Amino acid sequence: MTSASGNQACAAEVAAHPVFARVWARISGTVGSARERAQLLAGLRGRVLEVGAGDGRNFAHYPREVSEVLAVEPEPYLRRLASDAALAAPVPVIVTDGTAEALALDDRSFHAVVSSLVLCSVADQRRALAELHRVLVLGGELRFYEHVISERRLGKSLQAGLDGSGVWPRLGAGCHLSRDTVGAIASVGFEVERLRRFKSGPGPFGLPFVLGTARRGLA
Repeated sequence: MTSASGNQACAAEVAAHPVFARVWARISGTVGSARERAQLLAGLRGRVLEVGAGDGRNFAHYPREVSEVLAVEPEPYLRRLASDAALAAPVPVIVTDGTAEALALDDRSFHAVVSSLVLCSVADQRRALAELHRVLVLGGELRFYEHVISERRLGKSLQAGLDGSGVWPRLGAGCHLSRDTVGAIASVGFEVERLRRFKSGPGPFGLPFVLGTARRGLA
């Protein structure tokens, strides 16, 4: 179990994005459709952890077989919006401060973990994924919906250039365009079971996304 003090210190490092938070609250509904959010959460049951819950836009789509959602969000403004959204959710939702890299939660304490548009911006992606792996029961699921690095050479170059310049991460509160998130998920011990790749956005400017399921092994 990670210490609460470490969790709070890590949260404080990433919480101060008031301008981005207000912009994101206005546009988050256009980044992921209701259909994609429903697909992401379909079939979940038991106790679920959602990291980087943002304004709580996923909450309305949790199936009633879910007994509880613990939603972790470090940004204060978004966390307040998520708390409001939790009141109307079809399942019990508890919203709390924290980051994916330092979860003050017991090992093997959740049946599923949800990561939606957050692994692009965590400070340490591998550490975050190791934490998500740790808190899952054996055989538990990671559901992920993320934008990722392009499979095309030109797209990769553009994404790497924007990340390397520092411009995109500064504008997007730490967001990175060139992360190989699917590879990172597999590298910490998850088995990727389902994966759908698609683009979202106008024409050649559309970003590559993935929506999938990975599972913690039984060992």
